[in-house]
Amino acid sequence: TPEASLRPDATASGDGVKRIQDREYLIAGIDQNSFQWGYRNPLTGELEGFDIDLARAIAEEILGDGTKVVFRSIPTSQRIPALQDKDVDVVVRTMTINCERIQDVAFSTEYFTGDQAVLGPADSGITGFDESLDGKRVCTADGSTGQGALEEESYGAEVMLVPNQLDCLVRVQLGEADAVVTDNALAAGQAAQDPSMQLFGTLDRPEPYGVAMNKGDEDLVRRVNSMLEDYRKDGRWQDSYKEWLADAMPGIDQAPAPKYKD
Repeated sequence: TPEASLRPDATASGDGVKRIQDREYLIAGIDQNSFQWGYRNPLTGELEGFDIDLARAIAEEILGDGTKVVFRSIPTSQRIPALQDKDVDVVVRTMTINCERIQDVAFSTEYFTGDQAVLGPADSGITGFDESLDGKRVCTADGSTGQGALEEESYGAEVMLVPNQLDCLVRVQLGEADAVVTDNALAAGQAAQDPSMQLFGTLDRPEPYGVAMNKGDEDLVRRVNSMLEDYRKDGRWQDSYKEWLADAMPGIDQAPAPKYKD
């Protein structure tokens, strides 16, 4: 159970929390290209989405002010190095908790559950993550769990790696790729951006998303988990879900239940 995290403590204070408080702002690694999760609104220029709301809530927890956050856009493959080098304090970027990653970074409790999905044009002839991918040019982000799934079984697909998942949608639109393998949460957002695209089922491999932090910042992990406890209970999680995700991913009644280490 790699998603089991440290128990929450609203008073935890150590190097991680003090670093943020002394600086007087949180540095959050995010994606600015994932519609509904973390993206820049073209009309206002503001960053918006489910993950952006969560990053602001972390700033509120640590600093008492949700506006005291600097957002730093980082490619999928640079999420872990950015945390290890302390270029960012947290990564809030639909990042899946798994056994490999917990060797390198620490995670909060799960705040959303995704799954891998295949996305492509409705007339592509693709039926899912199966033999229909044979001979297709399939795009996924470098360092993503989609890449891991295709490395395990590509079904004869020609795999194309890009820095960010939205790059895959553009490649399909330009005719340079035939399909995308990515988290269904991101795929749903891309399908909402381009109605010609369709989701062709999931891999039935649930992927827990967590806030990632430097492995040494145990105090920060406990504070973030304390915030998440309140975030689930006071309705903020549900409010953010309804605003950003409910249309594309309907039917989710509540946040995932947290799991803690003994």
